[in-house]
Amino acid sequence: MVEIEIVRERVAKADEDFDFALVNLKEGQPFFAHICLHFHQAAEKYLTAYIIARELKFRKIHELPLLLKTCLSEDVSFEQLREDCEYLTPFYVETRYPVHWPTDFSSDAAQKAYHAAQRIRSLVKANLGLP
Repeated sequence: MVEIEIVRERVAKADEDFDFALVNLKEGQPFFAHICLHFHQAAEKYLTAYIIARELKFRKIHELPLLLKTCLSEDVSFEQLREDCEYLTPFYVETRYPVHWPTDFSSDAAQKAYHAAQRIRSLVKANLGLP
């Protein structure tokens, strides 16, 4: 049986990434690549929190559609997140050297990343009974 504290910690870390990105987006900061990366990281942590809570097997990966596939094995309502997961996945940046950090992200891309991450956040929290 999963300890609920592990799931809550994962969700709390996801909330930190989400809130960090949102604050920078709302303040009009031009760090769009960083903002999009943090929305991706939040989505990844929300999905893995759900997977851990349901005790599903998964690999530690950054490809959201593959994490989504694991969630779908438990709950088909996650299908509504497919486009969001596909949109957010390219924002992940491998942080080992050498780093190629794309710089051509826009405010529009960051806004779309926000909405995608928000939908993932909402569904996961609702399914886990978290506020």
